Amino acid sequence: MKKYFVIPLFSILFLLGCFANDQPNMKSEESKPVNGGEIAVEDEEESQTVNGYEIIAEDLDIPWAIEKSENTIYLSERPGNIVKVEDGETEAQSVHLEKELATAAEAGLLGVVLDPQFLETQLAYAYYTYEDEDGQFNRVVTLRLEDNVWQEESVLLDHIPSGNVHHGGRIKIGPDEKLYVATGDAAEPQIAQDRDSLGGKILRMNLDGSIPDDNPFPNSYVYSYGHRNPQGLTWSSNGTMYSSEHGQTANDEINEIKSGQNYGWPIIEGREEKEEMLSPLFTSGSEETWAPSGMDYYDGKLYVATLRGEAVLEFDLETGEQREVISDIGRVRDVYVNGNSLYFISNNTDGRGEPDENDDRLYRIWLKYY
Repeated sequence: MKKYFVIPLFSILFLLGCFANDQPNMKSEESKPVNGGEIAVEDEEESQTVNGYEIIAEDLDIPWAIEKSENTIYLSERPGNIVKVEDGETEAQSVHLEKELATAAEAGLLGVVLDPQFLETQLAYAYYTYEDEDGQFNRVVTLRLEDNVWQEESVLLDHIPSGNVHHGGRIKIGPDEKLYVATGDAAEPQIAQDRDSLGGKILRMNLDGSIPDDNPFPNSYVYSYGHRNPQGLTWSSNGTMYSSEHGQTANDEINEIKSGQNYGWPIIEGREEKEEMLSPLFTSGSEETWAPSGMDYYDGKLYVATLRGEAVLEFDLETGEQREVISDIGRVRDVYVNGNSLYFISNNTDGRGEPDENDDRLYRIWLKYY
């Protein structure tokens, strides 16, 4: 005859409780975000947050551009430093330039992009505003990193127009391994329509500074024109190019950039249309101001830093919808997508913001949660 053993229910519950207490206390990355998007991946002691956004670096001095090489982040600062962020440590590296940085509004050391072979070459490309006896201009140069100091090595393009505002300044290397340079109209709107001027344009050059044979206009760096103050450049996964641009008082624009095309400034802006001129994909309209700056692409969407808008905006290229992804940190100058992480820098120390203690900061979120 078979014998049956009956184990009381309270004994089973006791054993299960002991087993659960022996398991490590883990926080899943798949947990839903809380408090405006805070991700409980690391312990509170290891990761500081503001409004749910992870702080990567702080006490930055008017940061402008974000670049990344493996696990190291580099940030340009308008007063003339490049900040290295690595393993939780922040180091301000000196930049030795041949010309004196201009102190005009919006000027200084602006766009920086790392060479595709940076780990071997220690080379970067930079855009800065300078003053000398001939006046104030912008130039594109190469910088070489040695012993934690960046040294200007060669001038790729000089005498880009500069004024009291509207310097442009974003530079990026495209999928075609050409260097693209966004230049402002230097507060002289008419030069944006002048193809002989380097102002109010998106320029394209080889990495040695020469003019590519397949540029749209013979012997010209000009790739597109009719721009007021473009400050963002990016490409989608299929190679389509996009730019962000400041409107005059509103009418900010997100444009799809096509070779040789005229984007209208100062003849048209915002939703206005004119034959042989391209209107934007998205615009803030005449009642709202974004003042868009750096931008990047991820999974069918554009992410754009905004200064006056004090947000990171998301633009869905398929549906045409837009929304705020980031807010409550003040002015935002640049964004950078790495994997499914979005890095972004505040710009409250630029003289137009209201900096909090420890501003400006580099932040990070996980886009899959937003």
